[in-house]
Amino acid sequence: MKRLYFIISILFLCINLYSHPWKPSHYVIVDTDGGIDDIRAITMLLASPDVRVLAITVSPGALSAENAYLKVRSLLNSYFHEGIPIAINRTSTFKSPEFQSALESKWGIENGINPKDAPDIIPMINEIISAEKTKISFICLGSMSTASIALKSIPEFGKQVKDFIWSADGYEDKAGFNYIIDKTSSVSMLKQEIPVKIVRNFNRDSDFYNVELLNSIDSVKSVYARKISLFFNSSSAKNHKFSYAATDEMTSIFLHYPELFIIKTMGNISDCTPSDPGGLRQSAIRILKGETVAKNQVIKEFPADTSFYFSDLSGSVNRIIENYGMDEWSSGVLANELHRHLGVFAIIGVKMGIRAREYFATGVDEFRVKSYAGSVPPVSCFNDGLQVSTGATPGHGLLTVINDPPVSPSAEFTYLNRKIRLTLKPEITEKVTSELKEINFVYGLDSNTYWELVRKNSIKYWLSMDRHEIFVVELIM
Repeated sequence: MKRLYFIISILFLCINLYSHPWKPSHYVIVDTDGGIDDIRAITMLLASPDVRVLAITVSPGALSAENAYLKVRSLLNSYFHEGIPIAINRTSTFKSPEFQSALESKWGIENGINPKDAPDIIPMINEIISAEKTKISFICLGSMSTASIALKSIPEFGKQVKDFIWSADGYEDKAGFNYIIDKTSSVSMLKQEIPVKIVRNFNRDSDFYNVELLNSIDSVKSVYARKISLFFNSSSAKNHKFSYAATDEMTSIFLHYPELFIIKTMGNISDCTPSDPGGLRQSAIRILKGETVAKNQVIKEFPADTSFYFSDLSGSVNRIIENYGMDEWSSGVLANELHRHLGVFAIIGVKMGIRAREYFATGVDEFRVKSYAGSVPPVSCFNDGLQVSTGATPGHGLLTVINDPPVSPSAEFTYLNRKIRLTLKPEITEKVTSELKEINFVYGLDSNTYWELVRKNSIKYWLSMDRHEIFVVELIM
């Protein structure tokens, strides 16, 4: 009997492993004070597929917690990462100097954002660690106030945090800004048992962001690199030499490449000093490119050469990639190969899946999907696009298809106890289905002309439909 139980246990373990064949190496909660270097640190963490940002907390430091919240929320909205929760540390009594350069820095559009809507740190952090059981790193870009409060207030917090990564001026420094924001928390956190990894700034006497590095960032085709390029082209950055130093973003590089740092360990504290300028700059580019982990399972790199594709599609390849990114392009290609023809609803499913992943800022195989597209073509073709773009497949047990009428190109996505529903806007659904009905009525499904016209329409819609504009996004819970 014991042997039977052992075999069953192993089988369940294997099922769980094969349900999620790939996970990021780092699960993090980030605390920020809204400094001008924090936009780069947070952006690098978001850019890496090997990091999962579970939540962001804001506490007073360079800015007040309320102004820092405006910066972070606007930044996440600009990336369409609306689903990353943000909470405010309203307990800290530190009165921020409200550094002018930080106030003037543009992270995103702040209009319509109200800090009063943000939850407090304790309930939000408690919710996150209750939903995600992977050990996390807590990254402090400002003070250690939030970390200290959470450690004292949430019993499970200390069990689930594997380390604290703190941007500061070294183990022996007692005058650094991040230390003096909350001296009591600094002293307390350096005495507790969980490892604290103090990551020092890059040499402030020399510009980390030299002309070569800035040109390299400009050449990276991603929304994250584009944001950093815009930052350096802003007046607030150009007028402040501190902008070109590398400070809090060293934590992001350290998380990925600790071998680029000289690490001195004293008990539970590690003092980590950047040591390889060339390697650090190359790593920053690698992170912004999203090259921190292999994205594919069979091929090393997805072909972007237009000659690789059929002539009716090759002219649109670069525009689709430029407008919507390589992730949507590669998912669209794979979905239509799986689908065995170019279909507009398959493309719509791809766009919806990518949009849902953006919302939660996740990779593949990380949330459950319930599709309301049914099992009857052409609307059900939408399911193939969903599978490829999200990794939520019937084989993984992450996709459920509802056949109850009325069917529609809509789906619910559940991640960390939060759920959203995305629905193709009714007027677009009506237009697409009417066109397909008309083509079918005139030519019939057995006609080559029907499939040629469907293909032509699919390419047209792939190019013209912006996934940020064609869906209704509803927060369910």
